[in-house]
Amino acid sequence: MSTEAARTGPAPGALLLCRAAPGCVAPVADLLREPMQLTPAGDAWSVLVPEGRPWRDGAEPVDRVATGWATALAVGAPWPVLALWWDTDHAGFTLASGFRRPVGFVWLASGVPVGEDEAMRTFAARMGLDPVLDGQDLDRLTAPDPAADARSRLRGLLAVLAPVGVSLPAELAPGEPAGRLREAAARRPDSLPVEWPGRREAGAERDPVGRTPLGPWMPWTGGPRARALALAQLAAGLPLLVWGLRRRGSGWATAGALLLAHGALGLTYDLTRPRD
Repeated sequence: MSTEAARTGPAPGALLLCRAAPGCVAPVADLLREPMQLTPAGDAWSVLVPEGRPWRDGAEPVDRVATGWATALAVGAPWPVLALWWDTDHAGFTLASGFRRPVGFVWLASGVPVGEDEAMRTFAARMGLDPVLDGQDLDRLTAPDPAADARSRLRGLLAVLAPVGVSLPAELAPGEPAGRLREAAARRPDSLPVEWPGRREAGAERDPVGRTPLGPWMPWTGGPRARALALAQLAAGLPLLVWGLRRRGSGWATAGALLLAHGALGLTYDLTRPRD
């Protein structure tokens, strides 16, 4: 890292860790409409590496964008999403799981914790971590440490998550610029780019619906699970969109709009598909 980079802190970036195999994550990640690279990140874990246009263009801070994406992914899928994010002044994480309120923690660039200890305990419980052994390691992340900066705090968090299967590739270390991380992910032989929705034929060749546990929930199946998920997405998307617009938070507004669009798509497929 150059002297200038060390003085100003790392360039903004984010990683989205999903507790599912890449084949399950890919069709849901398409809905974010953000160029990403998807690669395995441990036992039954995947990581999405975004290009980061929203915060590069100055439209929204990286923490809000990453939190909105994690919320949209988690509501639209039956697995949790952990967003790691960083910028020149802060770093932190957000855990989104279903319709529950996201939980997270923040450190200053110097490593000083500014989050609440209760949030870290909630995080441990939702991740299925050991409340004693893992809890002690998490407590150290919330305590002052003059030798730790924000980047090392995120690395410490990943180390705590090793018992639940998280193993992030070494070249995808938090704190690196988003573009560099995406290029590193693209070079991995087991990674694939996230494509736009609407390419069903190409998507079916890449990962047929019937081969993933998420298949019955996809809108084009027209089944009862897809219908239930579409209604849930509509119910969650509207308040998210309204709240995001009122707070002028494009990340939350985008998440709400995506949920509404996907829910409407699912109901449209259900209403217009031929009946047996």
